[in-house]
Formats: sequence, structure tokens, C-alpha cells
Amino acid sequence: MRDKLDAIRKRFLEVGQLIIEPDVIADMGRYSKLTKEYKELEKIDQKYKEYENVLSNLQTSKDLLQQEKDPEMREMAKMEIESLLPEKEKVEEELKMLLIPKDPNDSKNIVIEIRAGAGGDEAAIFAGDLFRMYQRFAEKQNWQMELIDFMDGTSGGYKEIVAGVSGADVYGMLKYESGVHRVQRVPATETQGRVHTSAASVVVLPEMDDVEVVIQENDIRIDTFCSSGPGGQSVNTTYSAVRITHKPSGLVVSCQDEKSQIKNKEKALKVLRSRLYEMELKKQQDELGSQRKSMVGSGDRSDKIRTYNYPQSRVTDHRINYTVHNLPTVMDGEIGDFIESLRLAENAARLQEGSGS
Repeated sequence: MRDKLDAIRKRFLEVGQLIIEPDVIADMGRYSKLTKEYKELEKIDQKYKEYENVLSNLQTSKDLLQQEKDPEMREMAKMEIESLLPEKEKVEEELKMLLIPKDPNDSKNIVIEIRAGAGGDEAAIFAGDLFRMYQRFAEKQNWQMELIDFMDGTSGGYKEIVAGVSGADVYGMLKYESGVHRVQRVPATETQGRVHTSAASVVVLPEMDDVEVVIQENDIRIDTFCSSGPGGQSVNTTYSAVRITHKPSGLVVSCQDEKSQIKNKEKALKVLRSRLYEMELKKQQDELGSQRKSMVGSGDRSDKIRTYNYPQSRVTDHRINYTVHNLPTVMDGEIGDFIESLRLAENAARLQEGSGS
């Protein structure tokens, strides 16, 4: 581990010099990548310094214990060693966590798609509730969220809604939200007060640029149509909404949020690139067959991952058996505890796999 940490420190110092060079500063793409790398390496280097300090103090106390004749000083050295050994183990574990290879997509922006599942009108209302939950969470993180496409539910909410989210480490935090979310509550339309179970699926895709996923012009067909607003009302009499069909895969993507046809086309292509990337990734995972797939990071989108029980104000994540009893707070965007618990579970699993146990 020390060799790896020394190599990281060398790279950290190297990147520190690069980001102050005029030719690097002039190249915004390269500068942005290097500053991002610098911040990641800085976290590891600071923890390494802490580790070196603990090791140095531990060695000093051990030397004192061997050389000192005075019983009182020896006792002090023993006590110091006893307090430093657990500290050493703690910092070592933290360093191991930091050294786990990160998903290269973690720092990317995302496309999030929420679709009503089983449950009719109530499922669409729940899809709307989930969308507002992610909106509130994005606001708390100072992220930007922009609508891409939607289809209203007949009694409120959405049959389907697609949005883009941009900011720091968006995919790294929201990738765990992909899967089926289930709600248990009494629908507004229920006259006898019975609890119904409905579902909505969430898909979180990393945003890919046109270098990472190349789309050939002759592989797509672009159709335009008038965009519509909530309740099916026409909000635009010009053909600004865009529908792109990717002929090789059969994927169809629409965007109607912008008044500009060009901007809608850009957004639709962004979604298409993300979906094509996901298709390719799934193909690779299927080819891996028996090799372990991430417990929480890349589960099947059809897996039931979380239940929101309104009568008991309970939210349970089934992947890690984590439950809270503050449902209104969760629906107001307080999902950070779930994300942190899922991230820790994922890292622990990867750490165990890396140690060969």
C-alpha cells in the first residue's frame, strides 16, 4: 500500500505543477480534467500524511519503551501505543476505501427517467412525487435540473418524465436510485380507505459526450412536432419538439422542453447517447455471465429497490435492509442517508472482493 501511496503523492505533486502552467490553463478541457484529478488526489494525500504522522508517533513510543528505564515513562509509552494502534487501523481502513478504483462515470452529469409502472393513475401520481423528491434533492446539492420530455398522467403526476441533472458528482450519488420504487398508501381515488401498492421505475444514466458515443447522421431519423403542456394543452404552435429514431437499435427519444428546435435536438441526442451507452454496458455485463455484478451500483432496472409505506411513515431500501421512519422528510428530498449507506455497502463489498475474501 505504501508504494501505491507514494506513487499517488508523486502524481499529486506533478498535477499541482501542471495546473499552474499557462498552456494548460489556456486549454479549458485539459485544465478541468486536471483540477478534478488534483482534488481527488489531494484527499488521498492528506489522509496519507495523517497515516505517516500516526506511524511516526507509534515508532517514537515504541523506541521510548525499549530505551527508557524509568517505570513511569515506560507506562506512558505503553498507554500511547495502546491508543495509537486502533488509530492506525482506522486510518488504514480509510486509506483502503480511498484507494478503491472509482467508477469513471461518477463525476458525470446524468439523464434521469421516471416511468409509472403497475397501479394506473396512482402510479403516475407516485412518479410525480419521485420527480419532486429528486428536484428537492438536486436543489439541496446546488445542482441544475432541466426537463427534457414528459407525458402527463390523467389524474396528475407523469406517465413518464425525463430530465437532465448537472453538477458535482451527480452520477456518483444518484446511480443507486435506478430500479423499481414501490409505494403503499391509500390513493385519493380510493373510497373505502384501502391501502394500494403501486410502482414507478427510475433509470439513471451517465451523460455521454459525442466523443464517447458516436452517432452517425445516417443512422438517425428526425421528426418534428408541436410541443404540448400539462393536460395536453398546446403551448407551441411551431414544430419545435423533436423525436429522434435511432435506426440500428430502434431507440426513440423525444424532447419538447425548449422553444428552439435546435436545443431540443441537442437534448434528445444527449439522451440517445446515454441510452446507447447503457445498452452497450448491459451487453458487456451479460457477456461477463457469472462474474459478480455490483450489489447496489448496477443492479437490474427491474429489481425492486425501495418501498415507501405512507400509513407507517416508513421507507425501506431492500438492498441493504435500511429503514427510516420519516417518510415526509424523505419525500422532501432528504435521501442523503440512503445514498451514503448504499455507497458504504458498495465500497465494503468491493474492498472485500479486492482482498480476495
